[in-house]
Amino acid sequence: MHISKLTLVNYRNFANATLRFKQGVNTIIGENGAGKSNVLRAIRLMLDDSMVRASYRLDESDFYRGLGSWRGHWIIISVEFDEVSADEAMQALFVHGTGVGQAGGVVACATYNLIFRPNKQIRMNLAALQNGDMAGMNAILDRITIDDYETLFTGKSTADFSDQAVYQRIVGDFDNALFSSEVEFLELGARIPGTLSVAKEVSFTFIQALRDVVSEFHSNRTNPLLTLLKSKSGQIDPLQFQPIVERARQLNTEIERLQDVQTVRSDIVQTIHGAAGQTYSPALLSIKSDLPDEADLLFQSLKLFVGEFDTEYEGSIHELSLGGANLIFLTLKLLEFKYQHERQPLANFLLIEEPEAHLHTHVQKTLFDRIGYAQAQIIYSTHSSHISEVCNIKSVNILGRTGNKCEAFQPSASLEPEQIGNVQRYLDAVRSNLLFAKSVLLVEGDAEEILIPLMVKQVLGVSLDELGISLINIGSTGFSNVSVLFHDERIRRRCSIITDLDAAFMDPNPLPEDDAETVAFKGKLLRAQVSGAARRVTLDAEAAVNAWVRPFFAAHTFEVDFVAAGNVEKVVSSVNAVYSQAATQALSTAQLRSGDPAQYGRRVLTMANHEGKGWFAIRLGKLVDHRTVIPSYIRQAIVFAHGSFSTQLIFNILKHRVAVNNPAGSVVPPALQTFWERLMQYHAGAIDFHTIRAEAAIGLPNDQILPFLSDLP
Repeated sequence: MHISKLTLVNYRNFANATLRFKQGVNTIIGENGAGKSNVLRAIRLMLDDSMVRASYRLDESDFYRGLGSWRGHWIIISVEFDEVSADEAMQALFVHGTGVGQAGGVVACATYNLIFRPNKQIRMNLAALQNGDMAGMNAILDRITIDDYETLFTGKSTADFSDQAVYQRIVGDFDNALFSSEVEFLELGARIPGTLSVAKEVSFTFIQALRDVVSEFHSNRTNPLLTLLKSKSGQIDPLQFQPIVERARQLNTEIERLQDVQTVRSDIVQTIHGAAGQTYSPALLSIKSDLPDEADLLFQSLKLFVGEFDTEYEGSIHELSLGGANLIFLTLKLLEFKYQHERQPLANFLLIEEPEAHLHTHVQKTLFDRIGYAQAQIIYSTHSSHISEVCNIKSVNILGRTGNKCEAFQPSASLEPEQIGNVQRYLDAVRSNLLFAKSVLLVEGDAEEILIPLMVKQVLGVSLDELGISLINIGSTGFSNVSVLFHDERIRRRCSIITDLDAAFMDPNPLPEDDAETVAFKGKLLRAQVSGAARRVTLDAEAAVNAWVRPFFAAHTFEVDFVAAGNVEKVVSSVNAVYSQAATQALSTAQLRSGDPAQYGRRVLTMANHEGKGWFAIRLGKLVDHRTVIPSYIRQAIVFAHGSFSTQLIFNILKHRVAVNNPAGSVVPPALQTFWERLMQYHAGAIDFHTIRAEAAIGLPNDQILPFLSDLP
């Protein structure tokens, strides 16, 4: 049996999210604050016996923060189990409590729900309202406190809690004051009595995020070594342990009989008699050794010593490196799960929260490539791209944050096996910044990967990271194999594809006077042009039915379009570093400045091929500054990928442009001073974006930022 689906409605930072899981190892990945810990807590509330009591004590802070007012709304945590075993004990648990979809009397699927809702009287009051009675609804809601809520566990439910229409029909439409006349719904399932607790029948181990491992070892409650030893103390043969008990008792007696101990006891008696008198003094007083003679208490005195670097010395946990201590802690918790697993409960669940802290990259990858237990489901959360490299894309849930709302995506949903294989192979090779991204730029080569981030930072004054955009180098033109991830059914994030149309910048047909090198060059241009045209047809067709992906094309190639955008002098400045002969330097400079695409296009490609495109891009990168012009297709790709630009972000960009147009110590032009004053008004909300965009043309005439502003809606 394993968890196949988890639905969260109005729980913490989830308005309505569904996560899907497979048997075996599953991964939940996402940025900080995306809700990974909340997902694990929700599962624990349902299945961790040590947490079930906390399920009944939800409060205002557990409601989704985007509701505005929580009053009247429900929190729903729903778990669906699949592949329920035909074992008699398993069937006995589910057939009476949570089983659904029975066939021939055997439960194959089961649901288990935690519902936190207003009590029946409040639900009846809302049901009695006339449709649209906003005043009456508000009067009821305003009086609700958290004490008016009840918690129930149900099974055998058929309601799709992720469907907003179902939620409004059962709970109510608070925007329009519409409530069903019913207060009980059969589709919510049957109430499960406490005697049928699923949590008591399964093996469940939770390994929390590794923050301060040393303190965990110092606590009797959280020390994993102590937990392991306690589990074994009850299995010790009493006859085998009896000699140890006798020795412990003998040691206690010998310690008590020590002369120094007896002297201290006598001194205490005399001192207390002298201070309080014999009448008010204790009748008996002795000093006894408290060395335990019971197995579990003796085991509590055992400590773990490890030789991390020096095989001649074993130190205590606090002497280990953070990585070493974390690895030991994680190992002990895995062993704890193994012991539970061996007792063969009805099902086995292991949750691991962010295990990557202080673990070396290779340890992360090796540990989670090899982790796994037969007949056990393992779910771990991470924001480590190293760990995600060794996970199966079919067993991944991605959590993403949009404002104060978090969503869950399954990157392999509805993909064909061949498509999943393509994605898996790509992610295995280049990996998985792609899966953590807020938005994505897919590029085809090293030149774009090197120069686009530099141009953005120098021209806009903010980095791609600050814009929340991840740039991913595909290393080819096979964009479709990766862009398929970004889709309404999978990862709902914007993806811009930046590629070359490869249209010929000169007549590709050979002429009689062409030399062999030119003929070969033209042939290459013609082949690239055909491929580019076909690529455009494919990518445009895919984008037409997918609002999350859009391609943007260089008319020719990146290097040629970089020159054509207005960066001739940047390339000219690199000529002497590329060529050593004066004649070649002069010819190259003349061709680059010619204004003729046939000349500057061929020359810049010759330079790039001479150096290697990556090395040539590095050389150009040293010359990129605030005067560099970002080619229009790249600029538009960034605007699409980012989506809406906030007032603060636009202010930061324009503030940067004002600064670079006014070097320190120079006289501020009147137009620029006026624009700065208006920019501060825009920042304060006194004028709108359209106004500041119009005034930028006056305050920053001919500036590189003006085309960028025109691209914004």
